Amino acid sequence: RLALDYGRQLLPRKGAFEPLVHALGFGPDGSCQLEADAWTSDASGQGSDGVSEQPKPAKDDFLAIHVDPDAGNDWAVGTVETPLRTLQAAVDKAALGVGLPGARTVLLRGGVHHLSKPIQLGPQHSGLTIAAFPGESPTISGGKRLRGLNWSQTVGPQNHSIYVADLAGQVADVPGLQLNGERATRARYPNLPGGLEVSPGYGAMINGFKANWTPPIFSKFGPPTYYTNLKYSRNNTPDGMFQHYTIGIGGLCSVYDPPVSFWCSEDPSGGAAFPFRTPSGVTPRKGDLPHAPYNDTSEALLFVWHPGRWENWIFEVESYDPSTNNFTFGRGGNQGARGHNHGGAFFIENVWEELDNPGEFFFDSRKGKLYLYYNGSGPPPSDMEVVVPQLKVLLNVTGTQWNPVRNLSLRGLKFTASAHTYMMPHGVPSGGDWALTRSAAVFLQGTELASVSNCTFERLDGHALMVSGYNRNATIADSDFAFLGGSAMVLWGYTNETSGTGHPAAGVDGTDGNHPRYTSVLRNLAREVGLYEKQNSFLMQAKTAQSTIVGNVFFNGPRAGVNYNDGFGGGDELAHNLVFSACRESGDHGPFNSWDRQPYLTTVATGKPSLMMAWREIHHNFFIDNYSPGMNVDNDDGSYNYRTHHNFLVYGVGGLKSDFAGHENYHHDNLYAYVDQALVLWDNDFLDGHNDQFFNNSLIFTDKATTVLKKTTWGCNGSAKPLFRGNAYYTANGTELSECGVDFFDWQQAGNDAASIFDVRPSNEVLLGWARELLDVHTGHIAAVRAQEAPNVFQWELQAQPIVSADAVRLNTQSCLGVVVALGICSAALLVVFSGVHRFFGVGATVTPRAVFDEELVEEERML
Repeated sequence: RLALDYGRQLLPRKGAFEPLVHALGFGPDGSCQLEADAWTSDASGQGSDGVSEQPKPAKDDFLAIHVDPDAGNDWAVGTVETPLRTLQAAVDKAALGVGLPGARTVLLRGGVHHLSKPIQLGPQHSGLTIAAFPGESPTISGGKRLRGLNWSQTVGPQNHSIYVADLAGQVADVPGLQLNGERATRARYPNLPGGLEVSPGYGAMINGFKANWTPPIFSKFGPPTYYTNLKYSRNNTPDGMFQHYTIGIGGLCSVYDPPVSFWCSEDPSGGAAFPFRTPSGVTPRKGDLPHAPYNDTSEALLFVWHPGRWENWIFEVESYDPSTNNFTFGRGGNQGARGHNHGGAFFIENVWEELDNPGEFFFDSRKGKLYLYYNGSGPPPSDMEVVVPQLKVLLNVTGTQWNPVRNLSLRGLKFTASAHTYMMPHGVPSGGDWALTRSAAVFLQGTELASVSNCTFERLDGHALMVSGYNRNATIADSDFAFLGGSAMVLWGYTNETSGTGHPAAGVDGTDGNHPRYTSVLRNLAREVGLYEKQNSFLMQAKTAQSTIVGNVFFNGPRAGVNYNDGFGGGDELAHNLVFSACRESGDHGPFNSWDRQPYLTTVATGKPSLMMAWREIHHNFFIDNYSPGMNVDNDDGSYNYRTHHNFLVYGVGGLKSDFAGHENYHHDNLYAYVDQALVLWDNDFLDGHNDQFFNNSLIFTDKATTVLKKTTWGCNGSAKPLFRGNAYYTANGTELSECGVDFFDWQQAGNDAASIFDVRPSNEVLLGWARELLDVHTGHIAAVRAQEAPNVFQWELQAQPIVSADAVRLNTQSCLGVVVALGICSAALLVVFSGVHRFFGVGATVTPRAVFDEELVEEERML
């Protein structure tokens, strides 16, 4: 109930928030009863479904370019009375800036805007707004609607009654299928009891540990080329782990694009670390595929979990031996960065013999016929909407760092029916466990001040939204993401590892600016992600710095909720978010996970090139680790410079986690509910001055837990051990507690954990009262102000080299955004700095103090 209250407070636009109600287990099918729910919204503009109503048309809206997918004509003028038909025609007309006074705004009328090819936007579309016509709800679809289907009854491969329709060449492939807006499941074994959109947890899989895996072919691509940059070193761990940028090029990492990875380097290190490889085939145990042998596996796919359930690989079938049931893998295995000699749990998909469960389909590409095991009585109705996702990208916005797309706004749009991307080329973004494709339904690269607001991303078979390469001050706000094949939001920069000037030595260098910076992710809902590829999150970032992730609600995903794949630059803020039901299908992690195995050179921390990362802040979040359970804040291999404070963290093995050269991880003023221990340390020595710290926290232990920190050589001995002070520990009996294998009071007498206390556990009512006060749920003051009024703080970094006149003009223009509009000139701008607030003629924005800002402000003031 507290999570429900907090979620409603964070996103009042969602009204009663039915998806959150169901996800938390309320209702007749859940374990909780939501009795006397007297919730009413006092937010203005709320519809009965809790979605903000569109405003009525304003006078200026009639001056925009209008698009009507049903009544429009691309030869028309584009007025509200004579709309265009296609979005591409409208944006190209807008780029010309002719025809209508409001030509930089494109308004989409309600209905479905089916795309035959991706919408392409470039620098010529700067200043463009694409929005819903007020009061209407347009949908942009990458799918092809099939028409004129004549379903006839036939007998399926397992003697079930199924239906078949000839597609008459309307599409060449059916990679996915949506029936009346919901996904059907491609024929597979084992079956999915609830269909593709319902997580099976650890079920619906074949036991991979009983299978016979064909070993990797280590000579398949030849040996890799190793490279380690010894010019730069972090020098902040005692054993030198993760101190240098190191990669391998080629070898078994040739499956990636580009063919490079930390996991193909000469000596990859970290938890369970060894060079990348995948098995080359599998022979399932006899009886594990009851419908085998198969007649045709030419289009079959095998989805294989890593044995540790860290990721899943997807393989095509190169050859199949029906006499032994052996599958030899073809293309694939590049969907994760971590490898192994054998696979874990797996399933097979897209073979005719497995069409045996209601809701499944199979497409015979040779005959052009679609077979459907219809999940209903009688034949499929003639008015059933049948849509086949076709396009992988719906909207491609691409500029460059030197010629960006500026001030683009997407508002009130729904994106749906993009095709899956799991067999596209994948790259390894940095030193984390991820590999992913650089593609999404909405793709932003080379933008400044791009804004995506009040949009819906639903039933997209790849990633929903990607901010790639150079982007500055992008904002993703007040949008909903649901039922996605990949991640909801991905922020991913570049360094020159295998191409461009100076590679591979330039791979360490992030000072060229080709990465997202100052991205704001505000008040979004993301749920049901990773339906196909499992190493996916609600939000993931790599080679990205200074992101602000505030006021979001995230739930129902297969892996970590939010992932920071590296320590590139830092300076990020993760605050006032509700995250739960992550890791529903996998082990390890929880609501948040980070790695920092690979150092990068940036100017974020000090304003000068450095491998050091600026501190990251994680605060005032409500995290529930209800599936793994690992840690709510899982700072994995090498993670450092984290301040985690004032959070309500429920369940988990421990509070603070630090392992494999992690350090300077500070937890303070947090409330932990039902954990097994305060700290989880593994293989972690610390240099003096680089200790972890744990202070002013309150911990409620589980029933049998009585240990603050288990005895370890790296956590309990020496001057560099973690620093404890001022904590409150609450156990079930209030009489037994130990730390480092010693009675708690004896440990304190020896000079440790000063000013900490322990007592008997409080009641749940008291505990939840503490949590409400911490998160200010009862008044909504802190969270509502921070989440609902989080300002878009436009920030710009300065280059280390001298600024030439052209650059000065550009920075001057950007720094005075809004002043240009108000006054028409920038030279008259007045910069006043006091009380932590910058004011440009009355426009205020809270500024977080960072070391680099001081230098930027001096330079900015000089230029203004």
